[in-house]
Amino acid sequence: MGWTIKYTEIAAKQMKKMDKATANIIDKYLTLRVATLDDPTQLGKALLHNKSGLWRYRIADHRVICQLNNNELIVLVLKVGHRKNVYDE
Repeated sequence: MGWTIKYTEIAAKQMKKMDKATANIIDKYLTLRVATLDDPTQLGKALLHNKSGLWRYRIADHRVICQLNNNELIVLVLKVGHRKNVYDE
């Protein structure tokens, strides 16, 4: 039971702005670790307050904000960035 990783336009732009090594590490983490799980919430952490319903994955100093679609088995990446500014609106 594999999950599909999809990026929003904003997340794709954020990945392109990163250095290639970091972007590759994040992409490999999502495809090799998160997408292969039966339940991707095992590795992530649920966000609270105004971001409830979203999940966060911690990869070194970077964070990936995702929305999980259980019906279609899709992990939709909404934002990618350094931990100090990824949660800013």
